[in-house]
This record gives sequence, C-alpha cells and structure tokens, in this order.
Amino acid sequence: MDINAYLADFNKFGICLGLERIQQLLQDLGNPHQLVPTVHVAGTNGKGSVCALVSAGLTAAGYRVGRYISPHLYSWRERITINGVWISTADLAQALITASQAILPGQMPTQFELLTAAAWWYFAQQQVDIAVIETGLGGRLDATNVIDRPLVTVISSIALDHCQRLGNTVAAIAAEKAGIIKANCPVVLGHLPTAARQVVEQVAQARHSEVIQAYPCLPEQIGLRGEHQLINGGIAIATLNILQAQGWQISPEAISTSLKQTQWPGRLQLVDHAHRQIWLDGAHNLAAAIALRAYFDRTFPGQACGWVIGILTTKDGQGMIKALVADQDHFYPVTVPDHQAIAPELLASWAGKGEIYPNWQASLEAAIATLEPQTPLILCGSLYLVGAYLQTYGDQPSL
Repeated sequence: MDINAYLADFNKFGICLGLERIQQLLQDLGNPHQLVPTVHVAGTNGKGSVCALVSAGLTAAGYRVGRYISPHLYSWRERITINGVWISTADLAQALITASQAILPGQMPTQFELLTAAAWWYFAQQQVDIAVIETGLGGRLDATNVIDRPLVTVISSIALDHCQRLGNTVAAIAAEKAGIIKANCPVVLGHLPTAARQVVEQVAQARHSEVIQAYPCLPEQIGLRGEHQLINGGIAIATLNILQAQGWQISPEAISTSLKQTQWPGRLQLVDHAHRQIWLDGAHNLAAAIALRAYFDRTFPGQACGWVIGILTTKDGQGMIKALVADQDHFYPVTVPDHQAIAPELLASWAGKGEIYPNWQASLEAAIATLEPQTPLILCGSLYLVGAYLQTYGDQPSL
C-alpha cells in the first residue's frame, strides 16, 4: 500500500474544522478513544516538544505510551508512535483501511480526521497504558478534541497564528485552544499573554478545572536547546507531577532522566552537513521566529548569521523576516517544496536583500560555499522545509 497516495485522496477535503465527522467515525470504530487514558496538549508553539517530553517521562517510568503528533518531518509513520517507535508501514496501512471501512455515506472525513481515527484505533488495539495527543489546529473544533475525560490538558503557549481560522486576537485564539479544557480536569499553562490567560482561566473556572501555572525548569535539567524549551520542560514536569498525584507511578529519576535525554528533531537541531555545521529549526510563525532570533543573539552575540528561509503563504512572512534577518546577516530566501510558499523574491524585498537560486538545495549549497565556516548557518521558516532537508540528506549526525 502506498501510504502517501492513499492519504492524498483525502487531502482534497482540505481543512474542515468540526467534530461531527470524527465522532461518527470513532463511534463506528467502537469508540477506541474512550479506551485509552489521555493527556491532551494544545498551544501555538511548544506543544510538540511538550508531547515529546511528557511521553519520554512516562516511557522512562515503565509505561506503554502512545503519542500522536502533527505535522511530520520524515514520514506519516512518525505521527503515531509507541514508546518513541514509529508505527510500522503495515500497521499504519491496516489502521487506515480499518478506519476507512467505517466511513458512512455523506460523512467523508478530512485527511487529518482519518489519520486521527486510525491513531485512536491503533492505540486501543495495542493496549497502550496512556496516550499523549497533540492537537492539530486550535482545540475546540480540532479532530483530537473528542476526549470527554482526559487525565490532564495542557496549553503550552498562545500567539497569533492561523488567524484566518482561529481569530485575529490572542483572546480569540485562546478561546479556541481553551476548548480542550474539560470539566473537573486540571489544565497546565505555559506563559500566556494576559488577554489569553484571562480567557483560559474563565473557561477553566466555568468547568471547575484547576489551573496549574508551569514555571521554567533549569537549563541543566533539559537536553533540548533554547531558552523557550525551559518553559516546555517546566510544563512537562508539572504535567507528570499531576499524573503522579493521580496514582501513576512516575519517579523523580524517571522525570529527570527523560528531560535530559529527550530529542526533538527539527527544533534547534545541529547537524553535520559535509563537515559543515547547519542548524535546523521549524520556526513557522512570528513568535517562534522571535524566539529563534533571540537564541542566536544570545549564543553568538554580535556575529552575523546565514539564513536559508522558506515560509508558507498562510504565515506572517514579513513579520518573520523582520524578526530573523538582521542588517549584518546573509539571506538566502527559498520556496518550500510541495507547498504553497511565499515567493523568494518577496521574502528578499522584505529583508532588503537576498541571494536567490533555483531551489532550496542550490541556495543551501551556495550558502555553504560562500559563508565562513564559523558563521552560524540556519535553515528555518517551515517544518516542511526542515523535513525536505532531512528527507533529502538523510539522518545526519546530531551535534
């Protein structure tokens, strides 16, 4: 079975938020989502890192842990894992076929809904002890939001992103993400803007849900790079502590070991490319771009950087370019393969400079040939661009 071709048939339905189709599909599959205890994670940025950290902590504690994330970097298989191991091609094919066979006339799911249903079915079949589930888009109407009684919910961050679907203010976006909060279920919060936090707290209060504010962990407690990962580490610790209080057997050693050892590809990942160090980061919105720039300002103060950047048309490209590319920097704007991306010429106009080549590979090779070896070289702007790099050049040694 060609997984890419099979899922491509469902991509024509695009993004269509709502719960009716996924609820019907899951019901016809025997409601597998009701058989699996769940941690549900939403947020503009950081939710993937939080899922990785929480999953690692539970795995270190000896549990069989399902994890569902999106998007993927390498393969559809990486979206559905158990104890960090990707679902096999055969098992993914079986899960998709089983989910497809349950589709009723007039209830055709989107690609994300089908994959979400397949993940729930697989986790139930595999009898995982617990699943860590990342929302796809927003929260209230996201296909993952079918869980009536999660163990704990998480909102890692809130910033302006996907405004065309979620709203043009952080308060409006907060209302959508707060939709994952359930009655009498604790919710862990990262650092939220005041307007967003107020909305989330109002929803939590109405649903009698305890709010737990997470605080940054110490740099020596976490293996992931970047100051922004400190709050993600703090969120993971708070979440695991809640589960421990609920009776899950999670030792302090399991938490500390997992935080130090967790890796998350495409997030400040340093690779060796033909004996040249390259940073890969999926920073795909303004808030992430600001955090990424801050990291390089702290790590390489006063030093020029080289940027290979591709940005999707749905993003605040101008804001991201202004945040990332400084006056002294070198800039190589690119398109994102197989996705609707902002033209490199337009990216260059926003930066006031930019060397344009036929494709992202040529741009990267030109940057490597031109820049001094000590100049930090970063490929970023979209997880799909980072994924294209990893698929093209394979698993480079992480540094």
